Amino acid sequence: MKKTALVTGGSGGIGSEICRVLAEDGWQVAVCYKNGRAAAEALVSELKERGLCAEVFYCDIGDKDSIDKCVAEVRDSLGFVTLLINNAGTADIELFTDMTDEKLCEMMNVNLLGAMRMSRAVLPEMIKEHSGNVINITSVWGEKGASCEALAREVAISGIRVNCVSCGMIDTKMNGELTEEDVRVIVDDIPAGRIGKPRDVANVVRFLSGEGADYIHGQVVRVDGC
Repeated sequence: MKKTALVTGGSGGIGSEICRVLAEDGWQVAVCYKNGRAAAEALVSELKERGLCAEVFYCDIGDKDSIDKCVAEVRDSLGFVTLLINNAGTADIELFTDMTDEKLCEMMNVNLLGAMRMSRAVLPEMIKEHSGNVINITSVWGEKGASCEALAREVAISGIRVNCVSCGMIDTKMNGELTEEDVRVIVDDIPAGRIGKPRDVANVVRFLSGEGADYIHGQVVRVDGC
């Protein structure tokens, strides 16, 4: 049986590396993007040149209709989604008190509701097949309490695992506005002595995606060099 993985934010630094390791492990990868079409297409071309299976799909996770259309297109092209990587997100570097209602709503709509809508779109078929895997990519700065606990408990009986990868400082375009001094200060506080690479996150996703992680449910796995 072919395995199909849908990766939101697949054109970004972490997302593209996740797509690579999944494709290398035999997954059919749906590389989803909103703004990075050129990067997504370049990644798929790279993977196909290596004889791996990947396709490009547009998806605005802030829009329910876009999510439903994307999932339907992935199903028609690659089959039902057996692995969902909720990786897409938005960030804004400013004081919380300075954030406008518009920005707050955008962040909630994308970072929280987007992942919830995407999970809701693929779960019915996973439950029907009694098989599936959902991995949420988040951040140590957003980690609070038992992340993902409720959903993990709700669908575990249906053979579906829900876990969370909590990322520390990772070398991606999202952190490109930081100065060398900013990075130095952050690295000084990381026992590993460096900021992370997208592959560091992708390797954890590889483990959680495999059969060796079958007994891991509702966990937050930190990838932060600490």
